[in-house]
Amino acid sequence: MALQIVILGPAHPFRGGGITTFNERLARGLQEVGHRVEILNFTVQYPSFLFPGKSQTTNEAAPTDLTIEQRLHSMNPFNWWATGEYLRKKKPDLVLVRYWLPFMGPAFGTVLRRVRKNHHTKIIALTDNVQPHEKRLGDQLFTRYFLPACDAFITMSKKVELDLRAFVDNKPILQVRHPLYDNFGLPVEKDRARKQLDIPSESKVLLFFGFIRAYKGLDLLLKAMPFIREHNILLLVAGEFYEDPAAYHKLIKELGIETKVKLMADFIPSDQVRYYFSAADLVVQPYRNATQSGVTPLAYHFDKPMVVTNVGGLPDYVENEVTGLIAEPEPASLANAINRFFEFGEDRFSAQIREKKKELSWSAFINQVMDLFNSLKK
Repeated sequence: MALQIVILGPAHPFRGGGITTFNERLARGLQEVGHRVEILNFTVQYPSFLFPGKSQTTNEAAPTDLTIEQRLHSMNPFNWWATGEYLRKKKPDLVLVRYWLPFMGPAFGTVLRRVRKNHHTKIIALTDNVQPHEKRLGDQLFTRYFLPACDAFITMSKKVELDLRAFVDNKPILQVRHPLYDNFGLPVEKDRARKQLDIPSESKVLLFFGFIRAYKGLDLLLKAMPFIREHNILLLVAGEFYEDPAAYHKLIKELGIETKVKLMADFIPSDQVRYYFSAADLVVQPYRNATQSGVTPLAYHFDKPMVVTNVGGLPDYVENEVTGLIAEPEPASLANAINRFFEFGEDRFSAQIREKKKELSWSAFINQVMDLFNSLKK
């Protein structure tokens, strides 16, 4: 049966990284199986103190195959009520709401309380984070306001499930696999990708990809670089600084690794993502803490092995010495794992990565969402 579904969360023109990409890919997947889907987007998403990047929006063309309604102002309570009334009257069968930051709890919680008054719509929260990476005053209060407005919850890591169970004990919680980000095009030949990015073909390339924040541990990876034995090693850092870059530039100079680091510190447009992953030998996620990471399904899509740290949900997706390697979040351990990868060689991981990808399909994810929705109607 075709459902009317609303995804409540960021989409184009917001540059929300993995959240925006996920919402749009999820909408397409739901449409492909016959559902009618609208993404209810923000008009204003973050105040400036929560967004240290250069711009919240993109100049990329809007998708023509999706219905995106810009309506929600994250900081205007009158708008929350009006948005809730819009959805209450619309009476979708299902609202899928993305919860990744407690700041959104008051807006989402108020909207969804209005929606529930139609006594028809079921509400499932896709909870990326319950305990945020960077804690602020009011986090727990905002989360406790949001959660009762939902009927059920989906998490994509054991860490988030455990965090959620500290708040919720009487509603369904389903842990699923984060599906592949397969909407960035196909891989390109490694030499072609390196030529596109002006990287020497003979280099052994490590890729750090995504927004640069303290919890992602780029400084740990930089400190590991002098201990990597490969002579032609190059660390490609691709992503926008969400904090002062001066400390990183200083660290690179102090370590004497200026020739071993290529900083491409800007937001990476969607049509360029494939070049960065295709150019890499190894993707490294040196995070200090994590729930799950959208970089992991990106790496799998492009058939790239990973070194991840043993924090949060990262080890849930990488089998040690099978699809990648697991290190502790400190420089020596990261260097040891990277050295071990080059001892093994990239080919050791290829077959297992292709097999792992079968578990991460969008059809499997959507089937699990629909099963949970159907259970709420019983």
